[in-house]
Amino acid sequence: MSRLEQELERAEKSSKIKKVIIALGVLSILIGILGGFVYWTLSDLPRIKSLEEYSPLESSKIYSTDGKMLAELYLERRTFIPHYQIPDHVKRAFISIEDIRFYSHPGVDLIGILRALWHDIKAGGIVEGGSTITQQLAKMLFLKPDRSLQRKLKEAVLSIQIEKRYTKDEILGIYLNQAYFGTRAYGIEAASQTYFGKSVKELTVGEAALLASLTKAPSLFSPFRNPDKARERRSVILKQMLNHKFITMAQYNEAEKEPLPITPHFRKYDAPYFIEFLRQRLEQRYGSEIYTSGYRIYSTLDSRMQQVAEEAVKKGVETIERRVNHEIQASLIAIDLRTGHIRAMVGGSDFWKNQFNRATQALRQPGSAFKPFVYLTALENGMTSDNRIKDSPISFKGQRHGQVWSPKNYDEKYYGPVTLRTALAKSLNTATVRLADRLGIKNVIETARRLGIKSELQPYLSTVLGASDVTLMELVSAYSIFATGMHAEPLPYERIVNRDGIIIEETMPEINKVIDEGIVNEMKVLLSAVVKEGTAQKAKELSRPVYGKTGTTNDFTDAWFIGFDDRLAVGVWVGRDDHKPIGPKETGARAALPIWIEFMKKVPLQTLPD
Repeated sequence: MSRLEQELERAEKSSKIKKVIIALGVLSILIGILGGFVYWTLSDLPRIKSLEEYSPLESSKIYSTDGKMLAELYLERRTFIPHYQIPDHVKRAFISIEDIRFYSHPGVDLIGILRALWHDIKAGGIVEGGSTITQQLAKMLFLKPDRSLQRKLKEAVLSIQIEKRYTKDEILGIYLNQAYFGTRAYGIEAASQTYFGKSVKELTVGEAALLASLTKAPSLFSPFRNPDKARERRSVILKQMLNHKFITMAQYNEAEKEPLPITPHFRKYDAPYFIEFLRQRLEQRYGSEIYTSGYRIYSTLDSRMQQVAEEAVKKGVETIERRVNHEIQASLIAIDLRTGHIRAMVGGSDFWKNQFNRATQALRQPGSAFKPFVYLTALENGMTSDNRIKDSPISFKGQRHGQVWSPKNYDEKYYGPVTLRTALAKSLNTATVRLADRLGIKNVIETARRLGIKSELQPYLSTVLGASDVTLMELVSAYSIFATGMHAEPLPYERIVNRDGIIIEETMPEINKVIDEGIVNEMKVLLSAVVKEGTAQKAKELSRPVYGKTGTTNDFTDAWFIGFDDRLAVGVWVGRDDHKPIGPKETGARAALPIWIEFMKKVPLQTLPD
């Protein structure tokens, strides 16, 4: 070999070595870049250990005193159910369509990825995903729903970590509790209730297959929107279950014949006016927590009394509307005298048409139902039920110069000197105004304030005849003091328990003495006379001691009866939302009292909690 040839060979070798070195350098740089990318991608992975504290958004439930679930409060309708309470055929329905190798792969299914890739290549587009149930769970809980390589890498690593720490059943249980099924249903239990009106424990094979079809595309496969697609998708899942021997041919045939649900099972919750009143109170105290924390709220409402109240109001309104034009409204509240617990509340004829609560929100003139505050003021100033007051025509200077106000009795008859008992029993206006003038209107208003009337009361004598607006809730609470002498603030709930069974709040009745016992006895004499010999004699049909007062406003615009027995204070209001008259002669005794009697007649005392 010549020297020139040797030089060329050495140069060629040197060139090859340089190329190898350069290639190795480039490879090192690429590996470094890839390693850096992987490190950067995985450096902010969330802590998998946080799954041990898994606490999904869960709806709160409201219960009555007799254990009935009244309503759910939620942003996402979800009820957590442990994995061991989910039936096997439900789990298998999801595994058959979502991840058939779920119990054998380590979180990432390479075989499944290759199979999905092959199907995508054949189809010329993405028709099948390779994500396992574990990967879907990792994406739901920890990652943003983008399609980047970075997210897929994180998803895979997180899935492997999840699989190392938790059992397959635990992973599947969390997935089924977290998944969205459409129609505002989050989690398998809420989905079961929404689509079939039953617990997941009661699902048939066909129902389980339908729910399993929803997680991929809830709107597309909704039985309510696309029943044909829903049925087709359900069939695919049932065939998969049959092929993998999860079900028998007989079960398959039976499931294929099952009808699809037609409408969602949205709950028109019980006692809606009460629930809305309670919800507003709870939201003020707990904020959005009340919709997401899975609280159990034990209300003061008795569902049996509530049913009686709703039936009494419905019957009463129907009876009135047979005499007058329609659009009559009525409300009722029942309060436990001993505790202030609200046992029943009806805020109108139909909550689902109009949510305005006429028991707590409507400010209406109470008419003669306000008069007992005048008589209580008289008793506390040394008078008795047997003392006399003159009932005769009387006039006062009006609020404007030259104006005269001359109150008149309802029947425009006057009885001369009458006892306080007779004056209240017959609801005599002139006697009551004369008494209030003697006592001082400011003192009467102070008495009403002391008994819990918070609404604005005008400092004029017309107020004693009910010219100032109040709410039904205020009046019933005040009348409960006439019954016992004690004030107990109306309470809508007793306690709140979190999802771990720990009591986070327990309400205790705030009971304060307002009226001396002797005065209470005298008030009962007066209010008993209204029933025995006055405007509320219809109530004698109850055949037990009851007390109360009717109320009627000008032109028969508002009709009231507020009363009590030895356990309950109950009030009824009847009127129209537009403040037009109810109808001719529709007094408190004729329009409101029959509803009150109907309620009191059908609420036996033994239904009250001890």
